[in-house]
Amino acid sequence: MNPFYKLYARTYQIIFRIALPILPYRDPIIFNHIEDISGIIKENKKNKPMIVTDSGILSVGLCDDLFNRLNDSNIPYSLFSDVCPNPTSDVVNNALKQFKEDKCDCLIALGGGSVMDTAKALGALCARPKKKLSDLAGILHVRKKIPTLIAIPTTCGTGSETTLAAVITDSETRHKYAINDFPLIPSYAVLDCKLIKNLPSKLVSTTGLDALTHAIEAYLGRSTTKKTRADALEAMDLIFKNIEDATNNHTDESLQNMLLASHKAGRAFSKSYVGYVHAIAHTLGGKYNVPHGYANAVILPHVLKEYGKKIYKKVAKIYDYIGLGDKNVSKEEKYNVFMARLTELCDALNIDKHIDCIKEEDIDQMVKYALHEANPLYPVPVMWDKKQMKKMFYIVKGTNYDTTRD
Repeated sequence: MNPFYKLYARTYQIIFRIALPILPYRDPIIFNHIEDISGIIKENKKNKPMIVTDSGILSVGLCDDLFNRLNDSNIPYSLFSDVCPNPTSDVVNNALKQFKEDKCDCLIALGGGSVMDTAKALGALCARPKKKLSDLAGILHVRKKIPTLIAIPTTCGTGSETTLAAVITDSETRHKYAINDFPLIPSYAVLDCKLIKNLPSKLVSTTGLDALTHAIEAYLGRSTTKKTRADALEAMDLIFKNIEDATNNHTDESLQNMLLASHKAGRAFSKSYVGYVHAIAHTLGGKYNVPHGYANAVILPHVLKEYGKKIYKKVAKIYDYIGLGDKNVSKEEKYNVFMARLTELCDALNIDKHIDCIKEEDIDQMVKYALHEANPLYPVPVMWDKKQMKKMFYIVKGTNYDTTRD
């Protein structure tokens, strides 16, 4: 990597780290039961929420309890259920049109990361009506209060109910970009395990590993604080201890613990950011509609392996915290045991080793997108240049990368 660019990137990250204590981060107010929704709306003196969700959630009845609570409280609402995986700018603009036509004054996002991204992006357009969505991409471009947003996760992985980010795919270019600003943090979050009781096992596992990726990348990065490190470690411990039971048995305790882990991981990465796993996963989601949680689950072991000895020290601390074995062994041995446990977990959850839909002719463009997202913002433990990022795309694809060709 060009040493001058590396210096610029690391300086950029240091400035953000120094600024962390004075930035207006906040945590949403947490409720554990969907029955609390009506009270939240009335307390905030709102009259008509828009419920943002997707057709799958609607079809399996996960919205029914919410509808009943609002109807019993005589609270009218507007329903927008056209959210798609990797939500597009067209979807957000359609939601905005309905929000205005139905004269809504607040938002309820019931769903996974795509639903919450859509609701946040909609809120951003409400706050900045003269801007296009793409104008708000990047950092701190919203800067105005969005309508009150109540986030209700129906997966155990995104942590989006506590983050300041919305990730949107441009409908024309298929480029995936993030909108990052403090007003996007939801005002309230409802963590109710009964909403994920009937979640398909595959979604429990992949969204749970998405949360694990959030926690690991936040912890390994170079912009951590005492609080984000604590949240990340607690999230990792909860996930390693509960994800298999949650996936296979759907017990209330394990599912509630996964929701809590996802929330803690979200708090960690919203302040300490993520890393190259996410940059690659976002690019694959934008290009091929690869589900985000699944992409992270596949990519995570490959990226950690590539980091190698640069992360031995921090991985050793993770090993100690989650209790993987003898604390007196070397940092390298702890890293090896952790990697073996991660691989074992992915195998037990039937996670693929590679993503084979990647087309070789698309890789150069995807490398550009991934690096543009990650550098200089993400405080990764090791900075990669174009050649290193290209190598990783080939590794994720499951084919060899001939470095002599470039």
